Amino acid sequence: MSSTRRRLTTGLFFVALFAAPAASQTNPLHGTIDELAAAINDQVVTWRRDIHANPELGMQEFRTAGLVAEHLESLGIDVQTGVGGTGVVGVLEGGRPGPVVALRADMDGLPVTELADVPFASKVTAQWQGREVGVMHACGHDNHVAILMGVASVLAEMRDNVPGTVKFLFQPAEEGPGGAEPMIADGAMENPKVDAVFALHVAPSPVGTISYREGGTLASSDGLRIVVRGTQTHGAMPWGGVDPIATSAQIINGLQTVVSRQVDLTDSPAIVTIGQIEGGNRGNIIPDTVLMIGTIRTLNPDTRTLVHERVTRMAESIAAANGAEAEVSIDLGYPVTVNDPDLTRQMVPSLRRIVGDGATLRPPATGAEDFSYFAQEAPGLFISLGVGADDPSLVHPNHSPYFYADERALPIGVRALASLAVDYLTGRPISED
Repeated sequence: MSSTRRRLTTGLFFVALFAAPAASQTNPLHGTIDELAAAINDQVVTWRRDIHANPELGMQEFRTAGLVAEHLESLGIDVQTGVGGTGVVGVLEGGRPGPVVALRADMDGLPVTELADVPFASKVTAQWQGREVGVMHACGHDNHVAILMGVASVLAEMRDNVPGTVKFLFQPAEEGPGGAEPMIADGAMENPKVDAVFALHVAPSPVGTISYREGGTLASSDGLRIVVRGTQTHGAMPWGGVDPIATSAQIINGLQTVVSRQVDLTDSPAIVTIGQIEGGNRGNIIPDTVLMIGTIRTLNPDTRTLVHERVTRMAESIAAANGAEAEVSIDLGYPVTVNDPDLTRQMVPSLRRIVGDGATLRPPATGAEDFSYFAQEAPGLFISLGVGADDPSLVHPNHSPYFYADERALPIGVRALASLAVDYLTGRPISED
C-alpha cells in the first residue's frame, strides 16, 4: 500500500479525541492533561519514529536509554541510569506530599527483520545467538517509550499541582532475559517506596480502545524439559530394551490430561505444550534417551504450582510404568501478571474518561510479561492500548515482521497513563455514576 494511503489524518481525529464529552469530570487536572497531551503529540510521534528506526536488543538499549535520560533531565526530573543493566529511573516530586506511583515502559526490540512498509522502518542488524539478524520493534515497545516520555513532559509541567511522587521506569530486556527483576534488585521500587504501578502495552485492537482485566491477565511462562531414559536395543527386538520413544508418546498424551482432567478450568485456564522432541538416529535402533522441551502457561499462581506438581508426577509415573526413568525440570519464567482487583476497579473510571465505551474487559491472554515482577512489589494495573489501523491489511499481531502501530493511539496512551497517575495521586478518579 502506498505511503499516501497510510498517511494519518490526525487533525480531525484530535478534534474528536480532545473535545469528546466525558462523564462528570471530578478532577480539575483532567483538562490540563488533555491540553498538554495534545501540545506534546508531534514530539511524541517524532520520538516514536526515531526509536522505531533505531531498535536495540535487550540489555543493549544504550541509545534509547540515553535519549530517555537526556529528556528526563531536561524536565528537571531526578534521573538514575544503569538501573538493572540499561534501565533508567526518573523521579518527579509533586508540589506537595502524597503517595508514590510508578509508570513503566519497556525499551527493547526483537531479533526480527522488519517488513512493514513505513518510511522509518528499521534497517538495524545485530548479533543474536551467534549470527547477524535484523532488529525491529515488532512488539511495539517504541510506542511505550515515546508515550512515557510524553507523560513525563505532561506531568513535569503540572508538578506544582500534583501531590506525591511519580517514578518513571524505563525497563530493558522485557523480551528476555528480563529486566524487571534486575531493576527491582537495584532499588527501582524503593526510595521512595512505590504504592501503585501502572503500564500499558500496545495491541492490534482498534484505535480508541483500552482493555483491562482484574486478577490474572497475562500468563506465567515456564520452560519444561523432560529427559526420558530407557535402554537401547535393536528395533527388530524391542523386548531387549526399554523404549523411551514409546514412553515419551505416552507421556505427551498423559500431559494433556493434566489440563483437561486435573485443573479446574472454570477457575483458571492452563496450557501444557511440548514443542520439541528429539531421540534416535536410525529407524532400526531404539535409542536410550529422548528429550522433550515445552512450555507451561497458567493464569493463577496456585494453578501454576498445581500444574508443575502434576506434570512432574505424570511424567515420572508413566516412565516408571514402562521401566524407564523421566527427569523433569521446570525453569521458572515470568510469573502471572496479576492486576490488583481493588486498584483496577478504582481506576476503570479514569480509562473510561479517555475512551468512553472503548474501555472494555479483556479475556485472559496466555502471553507473558515481566511487569508481573513490579506488580508483586506494589498493587499493579497493566492495560492494553489499541493501535490497530482502520485498514485491515495493516493489522498484524505483535512479533510479526509486519507489525504496524497507528500513531493516532499515541495521545490516547499519554492521556491514559498521565490520568492514571494523577487520579491515583489525588485520590480522585472520575465517578461512573
